[in-house]
Amino acid sequence: MAIGLYIHVPFCRKKCPYCDFYSLPFSKELERKYVNSVVKNIDFCKGEVLDSIYFGGGTPSILSNESYTEIFSAINESFTLVAPEITLEANPCTVDLEKLAFLRQVGFNRISFGVQSCVNSELEKLGRLHNFEQAKSAVLNAKKAGFENISCDLMLGIIGQNAETLSYSINQLSKLPITHISAYILKIEVETAYNNPKIIEQLSDEDLVADLYLQAIDELSKKGFEQYEISNFAKKGFECKHNLKYWHCEEYLAIGPSAHSFYKGKRCAVPSSVTEFIENQRQIEVVTEENPRTFEEVAMLALRLSEGLSFETCEEFGIDFGDLIKKAEPLERAGFVKISDTGISITKEGFLISNVIIGKLLFD
Repeated sequence: MAIGLYIHVPFCRKKCPYCDFYSLPFSKELERKYVNSVVKNIDFCKGEVLDSIYFGGGTPSILSNESYTEIFSAINESFTLVAPEITLEANPCTVDLEKLAFLRQVGFNRISFGVQSCVNSELEKLGRLHNFEQAKSAVLNAKKAGFENISCDLMLGIIGQNAETLSYSINQLSKLPITHISAYILKIEVETAYNNPKIIEQLSDEDLVADLYLQAIDELSKKGFEQYEISNFAKKGFECKHNLKYWHCEEYLAIGPSAHSFYKGKRCAVPSSVTEFIENQRQIEVVTEENPRTFEEVAMLALRLSEGLSFETCEEFGIDFGDLIKKAEPLERAGFVKISDTGISITKEGFLISNVIIGKLLFD
């Protein structure tokens, strides 16, 4: 069975104040050493069959053309690729038409832009380096370069965002040649610049954020982007193949500092240190779960998806889904879940309190 490959690129031009992903300032010297280590670690994993590859970060689009030529050469030598979806996360201000044409030619067939908003004042509040015109230009150039599968990130709960500005962002994005939108609610992470009282007091209250989330689901659906996961929306046939591996509890390799994998039945994490990643002949992998594919894990991930948890999956693990139905019935009456002949799924209202709903179904 084909697996996925995730590569973490830990470099950014500037750290966004709300982001807690592992990243550090970009330098040519670090890039060279990092790429050498990526290539070595790819060689250690040779022989696998891949149907998805995902470069996340950080800002993967910051790497040079030469670096990607070297990485893809190693990938093609070490792995068998079967109709792979190959995604690059990109900051709109790090790519031009020439760079995008190269990325398409070297092997990428899906690109995900961190747009976040189409309102420049909101982008400024987020500390983004681009404005909407730059983001729009990047998307149009990606289309010119031959990308048919283009995704954009949209953030909800930005300081100053309201129903009107969210509608504006959705309308502007839907006019672009994109196939996928990830809509995330802004969350204050502990070790970020946003975690301070002056920022927190400006944030939208929970009721407004809930309204914005439900508004996004409805408006995106009208634009042809159907929700298939709590935060992800796609035109038919353009759901992210790689991310579906996470939610279907399928295996994937991971390379790079702070990368997490589910491989050969175990979950592992690479320490968040580019220095350690570079200095070691093979990346350190700390086992975080010895046997993660339990019913609770599979069910919890499945319930993040609009398709929900199937009774077939329950039977696979020897679980009496009659008990689950009894727990789900009051939640269905409250409008938080839907029970069908084939399984249980969470509604859009339920997604707002998904952790509570999943807890009641699986752990109460």
